Amino acid sequence: MEQAFPPEAFDRIDESSDLDFYAQPRLVNHIDDYAIAAVGEAYRRFLPPGGDYLDLMSSWVSHYPEDLPRNRLVGHGMNVVELAHNPALSEYWVQDLNEDPILPRGDGEFDGVTICVSVQYLTRPVEVFTEIARVLKPGCPLVVTFSNRCFPTKAVAAWRFLDDQGHAELVAAYAKATGAFEPAQAHDLSPRATMIGIPDDTGFRERLRTGAVHADPLFVVVARRTS
Repeated sequence: MEQAFPPEAFDRIDESSDLDFYAQPRLVNHIDDYAIAAVGEAYRRFLPPGGDYLDLMSSWVSHYPEDLPRNRLVGHGMNVVELAHNPALSEYWVQDLNEDPILPRGDGEFDGVTICVSVQYLTRPVEVFTEIARVLKPGCPLVVTFSNRCFPTKAVAAWRFLDDQGHAELVAAYAKATGAFEPAQAHDLSPRATMIGIPDDTGFRERLRTGAVHADPLFVVVARRTS
């Protein structure tokens, strides 16, 4: 469990109530359109189509692409107004996972679980990942996507002091510590590297590749529940 990590790994600059911090709805995107397209591509690649999915730590939008068939998308988050604005969700609930990491869902209920640009805020990540493994069907994936943006005062110390590769290794370590996932795989789907979501315009792509224009990076860690 978290004892495998240094005790200060999950310290935060702001230790005040997370429910208070997220009480004000934020109906904004936290990554740009190109990175959002890369999230959608990750879901196409790694989620089994037509399943029941859980979008953990969700908000007013889930970046599931419309061409990915699904039976049901359940959302969890920290603000009821944001979740109520999310048209993709079949149902949702509010819960502070840092206070209570137990998910009120059934064993083996989901064909996939996603966490989008939020894993850095978990102070009890191994407990949460253990619960994710419980609600996943055997062999089904947890797909964690992240960029280089965050609310730094609410991100845990381990996240703040690592680079992109370190973040991927940290998420993989969370999954490994549960003993319930196969070895995690990391992928760089950053638009600048892959051109995912970038218009088919040679001039624009070249400016992006050389850094003349910007697109947020996007990284993915996929861990499958052991069979």
